[in-house]
Amino acid sequence: MYIDQPYSHVFNCIQRAHQNTLESYPMFLVLMIFGGILYPKLSALCGLIWIAARVTYAFGYYTGDPERRKWGAFGYIGLLILLVINIIFALKLLGLISS
Repeated sequence: MYIDQPYSHVFNCIQRAHQNTLESYPMFLVLMIFGGILYPKLSALCGLIWIAARVTYAFGYYTGDPERRKWGAFGYIGLLILLVINIIFALKLLGLISS
């Protein structure tokens, strides 16, 4: 999966950033789809935040410096808001809170 050639460190960093993004992508998509049913504009804004954070994270990861990976941590704000939106949506569907 990883290579041991010249410039392999850069390639491996790019590959790991890609893999890390793919790990959280399915959860992001599900939260976006169901959250967008109830709050489409807020979900779109959270999606924009998450995407911007993933790009920032990837460019930080490409450098090979572990400190620069932290630049993309603000994407969790968008992801957590999407999670809250989905919890509210589920509670409304169950009739535990009113519209």
